[in-house]
Amino acid sequence: MEPALVLEEDKADSHRRARVRAVLERRKLSDSVSAEQAAASWEQDRFVARARALFYARLMFLTLGLLILAVPTWSFYFGLQSTFAFVGYFTMLLYSVANFLVIDHPRAGRWVTYITLCLDLVIMVVLIAKPQVGGGLQSPLLATQLLFTALFAILYPKPLAILPPMLALPVTTRLDLLLNRDVTAVEVLTLLWYSGLNFIIVYVLVYLNEREAAAHREVVELQGDLKELAVVEERNRLAREIHDGLGASLSSMIIQTEYILGMAREDSLRSEIQELKTTAEESIEELRRNLQMMREDFELTQGLEDYVKTFSQRTQLDIRFERGGLVRKLSPDAQLALFRILQECLSNAVKHAQPKRVDVKLDYDLEQVHLSVRDDGKGFDPGRTPRGHYGLLNMRERAMKLGGNLIVDSAPGAGTRVSFSLPSLP
Repeated sequence: MEPALVLEEDKADSHRRARVRAVLERRKLSDSVSAEQAAASWEQDRFVARARALFYARLMFLTLGLLILAVPTWSFYFGLQSTFAFVGYFTMLLYSVANFLVIDHPRAGRWVTYITLCLDLVIMVVLIAKPQVGGGLQSPLLATQLLFTALFAILYPKPLAILPPMLALPVTTRLDLLLNRDVTAVEVLTLLWYSGLNFIIVYVLVYLNEREAAAHREVVELQGDLKELAVVEERNRLAREIHDGLGASLSSMIIQTEYILGMAREDSLRSEIQELKTTAEESIEELRRNLQMMREDFELTQGLEDYVKTFSQRTQLDIRFERGGLVRKLSPDAQLALFRILQECLSNAVKHAQPKRVDVKLDYDLEQVHLSVRDDGKGFDPGRTPRGHYGLLNMRERAMKLGGNLIVDSAPGAGTRVSFSLPSLP
């Protein structure tokens, strides 16, 4: 590939990574975000956008309220000529600003917005019922109740959450009766008309909200499925390439070493060739296991038991394998981590511990899978790992990446036990 094309591809990848990173940081998500977390982030962003729209609507209401207080005829009509009216106005202004400041908080933003919206509704009911003439069901502000129903349905599309604005109409009617106002037939019709409009608004908005949320969840799940399919397809492609390329080369090497081994006469040379052949056979066996893992048809328990048996035959070490619990399907990453940790433990035992026996136990329970490797060798101090030895560090990093737990229990002369546990659920 030409250098210019490589440079362009690198720039495109860098730009894509930067864009993904910016979106994740803005939504406060990690690289390993799940579909549920993505859906929750989308719902939070949607709520914040709607709550901000509510704040700007409040600013309009506050502007109209200031005009009512400033015009004597209007303030007289609503009975807002006392100091208490100004105190109420500035209280509404303060809690509106406070609500705006906490909108982004996942929990406090929702609760504060709901409480302040209920306070707005109470103020609206007071303004509707307060005028002695033309108040209650005759008030020109009664249509505002429909707006509150729409706001509650948009922000909190749940039946109980929408209850306050639905109660505003019967409360207004009750206040009319308490203030000794006669409820005429026209006002009863007005009550029924507004009640019908409320139910229509609630039904339409809740229905549209559920359809929107369901469509978004479907898209998120589809994106996750497409991502998984792309990963599986790429993994299978790599498995084919490795099998046809590296596998064929290792098989050819084994055949050639067998041919050379038949021609060699010196014992030292035959020993070297035999060691080379053994290494090639081990490599092709390791390659076969890796290809099985990549194609997700690798049976972990049987694979570990077969490896323990092969390793014991090759090293002449007494290794005993035990398994317990109901076998559960694990992700390819989890299977690979368990297999690599077993490899590292057995390799370390042979290289450093000089044990007479090693016990390997794989145990499944409802929530976790446990791997335990214990030897009766020389042991060591886990806090004083020699420089240049990264086996324990690699094992801990594997455990941390999968949310597992690795415990190394050893002391000089007391053998070593490595316990590895990780969640068995997806």
